[in-house]
Parts: sequence; structure tokens; C-alpha cells
Amino acid sequence: MDKRLYAQNADFQRLVTLKTNRYKRHKYHAFFVEGVRSINNAIAHGWHIESLVYSGERGLSDWAKQTLKSVRSDVNYVLTDALMAALSGKDDTSELVAIVQMRADDTERLALSNVPLVALFDRPSNHGNLGTILRSCDGLGVDGLIITGHAADLYDPEVIAASMGSFFKVPVVRLADNRALFDYVHTLKAKYTDFQLIGTTAHNEKYVFNADFTRPTMIMIGNETDGLCRALKENCDTLVTIPMAQESTASSFNVGCAATVLFYEARRQRMGV
Repeated sequence: MDKRLYAQNADFQRLVTLKTNRYKRHKYHAFFVEGVRSINNAIAHGWHIESLVYSGERGLSDWAKQTLKSVRSDVNYVLTDALMAALSGKDDTSELVAIVQMRADDTERLALSNVPLVALFDRPSNHGNLGTILRSCDGLGVDGLIITGHAADLYDPEVIAASMGSFFKVPVVRLADNRALFDYVHTLKAKYTDFQLIGTTAHNEKYVFNADFTRPTMIMIGNETDGLCRALKENCDTLVTIPMAQESTASSFNVGCAATVLFYEARRQRMGV
């Protein structure tokens, strides 16, 4: 069903708030997606598309026409060019945006491999870093990502854009408290007898290439400013650091860069190279 909007009415305001307002996103359990790659990946990985939104006053590309024809949605919105430009907010207005239904925060969604590699990001505060880490998880074979504590909104458009479409491929679960996390870790340790928790630190601990990532592993990545909280750090089996060049003026990497280095080392070891 198509619904035509000619003014900034309640339906249009809902579309805007799904883009701009964290609390409304979670109230409606839906979020705003913009960009061909992101929309294609949402469809390819089976996310429920609540709505597709487009202008009724401009010609659409073959991709947009085919998407509108093939995707089952609850209701689509047809806007004027002016409303579409206001909603998109880009210099080159998107011809199609999507409203996508959120998925449940259930650890059962983390489909683990035979030798699982899971990442945890403790209290991420930056949307770009969260999106970058999702992209690295996808590119380097991490099974899924856990987010702990009060964190940047996973469903913010900046996160989705920074992930370059990987948002829809990598299962992500938010766990509000450490009890839920440690219950899940207990389950993993019962299933995989050599399961380990490897934490990251900027201090001079074991170098990352001396850790054994060929075992079932959860890599714990700390908050951008404070690092891992004490409870997580104390439960790690190993703490690792990335050795910086002696002449470097940088004491550590940005958290997105550091996470990518760790994922790459795990990938390298598991490929036997």
C-alpha cells in the first residue's frame, strides 16, 4: 500500500524522528536506512522492511523501481520532492530510503562457528567507531558483536553509514548488564572447554601476536576513553596490547583501528599464515 504525503503531517514527523531521535526509534522498534548498499544488504539478509519512502515527482532508477516492486513492506510513503529533500538531508537527495524493523537482543542470534570468534565492545561512545568495528567484524570473519552498558545507539544512521552495509550482516546483541554477559560467557565456556576471554589494553601487557587466537575466543574492546571496565578486565583470561614503534608519539590506536588489528591477527592465525 502506498500512502501519499503532501505536508509535514504526523506520518512525516514519525519518519523524521526515526532518523533523528534515539528514544523514538526504540519506542517504535524501527530505524531509518539510507543508501543503496545499506538497503540492499538489509533486504539480502532478511531484515523486515516496514516502509520504503520515495518521491512521486521524480523519475526513479531501475534499482529503485525493482526494489519497490520486489520488496514486501507494510506501507510505503510517496513524498513531494521538497519533503523527500527535507527527510534525506543530503546534498544529492536519496531517491529511496527504508524504515526497517529492529531485531531482538537475544544471544541466540549469534550463530557461532565451530571455533567461535566473538567481539565485545564495552560502552562505545562514538557512532563512527561502532560502525567501523562492525565493518571490520564482517571483513575479518568475526561471528558477532556484543555491546555492553550505556552506549551509543546501535541504530543511529551514523553507525549504519559507517558500517558500509556490514550492519545488516553481522549479528549484534546489546546486553544491559554484566550479569547477562557473564551468564552467556558461562554458557560458552561450558560448550567450548578451551573458550577464552582476551581483553585489550593500552598498557604494556602481552603483545597481541603472542596470544593464541586459534582457540574459541571473545575479544573484549574497551570504551574509547576509559578502556574496559574493571569487572570485564578482571574476568579476562589474557590482556593484550598492540606494540607501538619506539619512536612513535602515539601511545595507542583509535579503538576502531585497534579492534581491526586484533581481528586481523585472529584471522591470520586461523589461516595458518
